[in-house]
Amino acid sequence: MITEVDFFKCLSDPTRLNILKLVLNKQNICVCELTEQLDLSQPKISRHLALLRTHGVLLDERKGQWVYYSLNPVLPIWALDILKVIEKHQDGTMAQQLDQPLSIATCCD
Repeated sequence: MITEVDFFKCLSDPTRLNILKLVLNKQNICVCELTEQLDLSQPKISRHLALLRTHGVLLDERKGQWVYYSLNPVLPIWALDILKVIEKHQDGTMAQQLDQPLSIATCCD
């Protein structure tokens, strides 16, 4: 089970926080969508996803060659409550990104 310190360390990095915001918005998201939305390289996104998985914040599921990420439903109630607050309080930049349709050249569907 994740500790409060580890949970807040996960949230303290802007990239991980943005990943969590996108996961919260979409529920089940592919790494290619994260790289497109955040305009970051796949290795950088994967490194952050690995940390979020290691601490049990995210779960991953392989579908063919793609890996999809979702929020771990067995997170402690306090962690889920914090994520609900984060989900409701999207900053302007992230809200704009979430409203724009994806234009992914290599589709993961």
